[in-house]
Amino acid sequence: MRTSVIVQNLKCGGCANSITTKLSEIKNISDIKVDIEESKISFDFIDENNALLVKEKLKNIGYPSVEEENTMLSKTKSFINCAAGKLA
Repeated sequence: MRTSVIVQNLKCGGCANSITTKLSEIKNISDIKVDIEESKISFDFIDENNALLVKEKLKNIGYPSVEEENTMLSKTKSFINCAAGKLA
């Protein structure tokens, strides 16, 4: 199945690289696409639990979904992951 998540703090290709790298670590998640313009991450998943893991992973690396609080910690994590994604 395929789904999408709209996230906060997604600014550039560095963010997209970090998101793709981190989400690729989750089993049964594939075909990850990051749309920077729409702040949307789309992916294929096998099990509903895998999709929930994606949402949790995004929050943990600083890209919470739009329905979640965007704390200073989230903004800081996204900044760090963005920089790491630019260096990758």
